[in-house]
Amino acid sequence: MSYKKAAHVLPEELLRKVQEYVDGEFIYIPRASDNKKGWGETTTTRQELHDRNEQIYVEYLAGQRMEALADKYFLSLKSIQRIIRQLKKEHSK
Repeated sequence: MSYKKAAHVLPEELLRKVQEYVDGEFIYIPRASDNKKGWGETTTTRQELHDRNEQIYVEYLAGQRMEALADKYFLSLKSIQRIIRQLKKEHSK
């Protein structure tokens, strides 16, 4: 999230009206509900996590122990188990 100067984006009349309520403070203006984006839509994080999870699954199928995968990827054993369970289910469809 980046900050924008209100004086650069709001009409002067509206800026004065906002200043009646909030003068010299930071405020957050949420997106309109039809402009909201889902988690990971604007970054590569979602794809990176998917690729990492696929790699974990491939290594598991190749014989890597879950404990070793947890250590390698700095995840809990429960997280590794969840990832493998989810991908097993996806790949069996």
